[in-house]
Amino acid sequence: MKTTNKRSLIIDTDPGHDDAMAIILLIKSGLFDVKAITTVAGNASIQDVTNNARYLLDLLDSNVPLYSGEAKPLRRKQIIAQVHGKGGLAGAEITKTEPLNHQAVNQIIRIVRENPHEVSIVIVGAETNIAKAFLKDPKLPKLVKQLVIMGGTINAPGNKSATAEFNIYCDPEAAKVVFNSGAKIILNPLDVANNMPMFLEEFERLKGSKLYKPIISMMKHFIKGIEKFELAKGALMYDPLAAYYLVNPKAYKLTNMEVRVETKGEYTYGMTVADRRAWGEKNPNISVVTSIDRKSFVNDFIRIIKS
Repeated sequence: MKTTNKRSLIIDTDPGHDDAMAIILLIKSGLFDVKAITTVAGNASIQDVTNNARYLLDLLDSNVPLYSGEAKPLRRKQIIAQVHGKGGLAGAEITKTEPLNHQAVNQIIRIVRENPHEVSIVIVGAETNIAKAFLKDPKLPKLVKQLVIMGGTINAPGNKSATAEFNIYCDPEAAKVVFNSGAKIILNPLDVANNMPMFLEEFERLKGSKLYKPIISMMKHFIKGIEKFELAKGALMYDPLAAYYLVNPKAYKLTNMEVRVETKGEYTYGMTVADRRAWGEKNPNISVVTSIDRKSFVNDFIRIIKS
């Protein structure tokens, strides 16, 4: 059972530059008892993202347990991202090969079972680990405090296909399991994240922090990747915006919606379909983030990392 006043948290991730910023934000905040970081193939291979997670934990002098997870989606072939460069975290000095223990799913189940209704899980990658945990232990969704997910799109175009956001597109079948699980879900979609980039001059405010140099190096590569592959300016802070909900939920506006994942469409595979009709019976299953106070996010992000 919980032995600290800090809030219990699992970070399920595929680092990734924006994942890296989310991990740093959550651990540096000091608000959470981070029970585990669990890795999943997505932005890069399971070996690469697990190496990247170890690098970030070493950078933070953190002893948070690290468990490697699923190396491929439930059904589809694995895809990887382009914006993050070779190894998934270009600009970081990755020197260690982290042994893979393949324990993510079992550890997620154990941690939640030992701390019922207390553990939040922030999911900032493909949802394969969580789906497998829910399939293995069908009572688990009701024992999780909440799932805070970066994924999907409501009105915005996709960033992997015309209709699908990358994290969902990596494993739509897993996302469908999670979305339909009955767990409490807060979803941070592309609609908000696309309009809240951070720029290099804002990261320059980190001068004086020991994290300044590695973050600047990573963000320079990320900004180049975003501009090349997504034709956008600045660092799109997909995952830190999801993570920040746990730090300061008052900065967010939420709307309850019924959102389902398309797994059969020829052109809509991986699409998150929200029922936005003014009429008809609705069965809301997700609280969707519709706006975030950008000033609060940027100021808190800088303050926490410099602390």
